[in-house]
Amino acid sequence: MLRIFNSQSRKKEKFKPIKDKEVSIYVCGMTPYDIAHLGHAFTYVFFDVLVRYLAFSGYKVNYTQNVTDVDDDILRTAKIENKNWKKLGDFWTKKFTQDMEYLNVLPPTHFVKATGSMKRIKKIIQKLLDKNYAYSSGGNIYFDIAAFKNYGKLSRYSRHQMIALSRERGGDPSDPNKKNPLDFVLWQKSKKNEPAWIAPFGTGRPGWHIECSAMVNQFLGDRVDIHGGGKDLIFPHHESEIAQSESYTDKTPFVKYWMHTAMILCNGEKMSKSLGNLIMINELRKYYSGDDIRWYLLSNYYRKPFEYDEYDLKESKKKLLLVKEALEDKKGTIGNFKSDMKTFEALMDDDLSTPETLKFVLELAKKVKKTAGKNKIAFQETLGSVTSTLGFRF
Repeated sequence: MLRIFNSQSRKKEKFKPIKDKEVSIYVCGMTPYDIAHLGHAFTYVFFDVLVRYLAFSGYKVNYTQNVTDVDDDILRTAKIENKNWKKLGDFWTKKFTQDMEYLNVLPPTHFVKATGSMKRIKKIIQKLLDKNYAYSSGGNIYFDIAAFKNYGKLSRYSRHQMIALSRERGGDPSDPNKKNPLDFVLWQKSKKNEPAWIAPFGTGRPGWHIECSAMVNQFLGDRVDIHGGGKDLIFPHHESEIAQSESYTDKTPFVKYWMHTAMILCNGEKMSKSLGNLIMINELRKYYSGDDIRWYLLSNYYRKPFEYDEYDLKESKKKLLLVKEALEDKKGTIGNFKSDMKTFEALMDDDLSTPETLKFVLELAKKVKKTAGKNKIAFQETLGSVTSTLGFRF
């Protein structure tokens, strides 16, 4: 049985979806104001493998991924570059989907834009106001964390840590309109030349967190089996999603299993635009195939941070060549090996241990090259099935 690490309980748990043999997954997607880097790719390749493995295991998967197409970063970039915010978003969304196609990341069931859920966003905010989970101040609508007693149950951060991270990750704890420094924006007044939508509680635009709560609710319902994203989204984004969604629906838990990918480091620091240490997918595409990059990423455990190393990427290219040769190989001697998918399933069932799974793939490839006859064909069929489930294009 599949066991996955739940970021909320902080332990591996047996996977049992809300509905038998049906799995709902939501993964926080891109904010389209710049090019995708290797850290983004790590998250989406991993969740692509999760989706593929669930399908392999007999589940019907409903996978929703969002595009945060109206956001402070987009509007700021559009102003700096003197471009229309919507055209800027469409341009970078297209670039992102091209990079994902190159990495053989399957399109989600629903690939949705925040602006397409504006009706649901306004409905949720109005209900939060009616239930006294939100308040109006200074022309903005804020979520009142004092009304939600379990704020912080996912991250388990202290108040001091939350305030520091909120300031670092787009919040404004010093906003004088807030009752509490950790209250967060649900709806804000639009500035001059910014997009705005008419709502009963005032003309403006949505905050970041409410967009994802609305898209989850619209496309997956009140509760979801798996919610994922990068580890840096745990606070304040995912913490705030829980507060909004559970307050709106009165159903708990909003998410049964939280899954988060670790950060990729470059020069000892998390990849970030401000540090200028980004490894861009479009640059890697000049020298490496999508399978090369995919192998490199999956050779790292999804919950463990790792340092980018081009040597390892080059080694991934060599390993892939060995597997490809094994799949095409027609020679060998008669052996006594028995093809078995159980090893593959056991490795993947242990919190999707892709590094160990790739080691198994290499061992299987070596066995193929040493074997002939029916055993070779059986090994090749197993190798083909495993690599296909992992998303390689052999």
